[in-house]
Amino acid sequence: MPIRIPDSLPARAVLEGENIFVMTEHRAMHQDIRPLNVLILNLMPTKIVTETQILRKLSNTPLQIQVELLQTSSYVSRHTDESHLDSFYTTFDKVKDRKFDGMIITGAPVENMDFDQVDYWPELCEIMEWTKTHVHSTLHICWGAQAGLYYHHGIQKRSLPQKLFGVYEHRVLKPSSPLFRGFDDVFFAPNSRYTEVWAKDILARPELELIADSDEAGVFAVKTQDSRFFYVMGHLEYDSDTLAREYQRDVDKGLDIAVPAHYFPNDDPSRKPVVRWRSAGQLFYTNWLNYYVYQTTPYDIGSI
Repeated sequence: MPIRIPDSLPARAVLEGENIFVMTEHRAMHQDIRPLNVLILNLMPTKIVTETQILRKLSNTPLQIQVELLQTSSYVSRHTDESHLDSFYTTFDKVKDRKFDGMIITGAPVENMDFDQVDYWPELCEIMEWTKTHVHSTLHICWGAQAGLYYHHGIQKRSLPQKLFGVYEHRVLKPSSPLFRGFDDVFFAPNSRYTEVWAKDILARPELELIADSDEAGVFAVKTQDSRFFYVMGHLEYDSDTLAREYQRDVDKGLDIAVPAHYFPNDDPSRKPVVRWRSAGQLFYTNWLNYYVYQTTPYDIGSI
């Protein structure tokens, strides 16, 4: 079954070129199916890249999904064309009276700032509070995960001595978790961040479960006991060249940046990276949608 997106969204051509089943709004209107309503709060500056990466992961399931894109109104991206934002993005004031089966809150390149220094922090807090009563299951990614853990559970993010940058081996701590159903005992995931959360802070909160971690990268996946909120520190949605582009961007800026760990063969940036996380990423998003959104959300969305 397809993912349902606006007819002219740039991601449509990319996904169809990859032989991914994408359904336009026109065709979806003629199917008597209630799609899952998923809202994506995209906080990344490169919005088209991020939305395409996430839509790719959401698309490969037997479910019809109606995706809506959300931006903050208190801060407007300077890196995405205004016409794209006007055409495909909505703001919180236009959706706050509705309910959603699922929501994804992305990361943002602001982890070196205190939360209350971020321009849109008050608005993000309002949105995160709203998810308690208007979203069945919410997935937070990277800085979005750190923001959610701080807002909902009072867990502080911690600065790293240097950027955690590369593809790291992780282990599943709770093999019985449906989120990791079908996973190998170890899996690989990209990370790109300057901050982390500590496992001891997670374990001290009885409402939280630590379900995957890494010797090198630390905490990876955390969920609430009621499966309403998920916090993931890495980027299983990344493309094969995402870390390479980030590395080259920082080199061009003259920044002191290390070559991404365990990414380029022999740590040689001139060589093509070998992807080791694609299947795990697809399975992760499919499991979240299936077991924590579709299987448990009420058919009457108004009763969420």
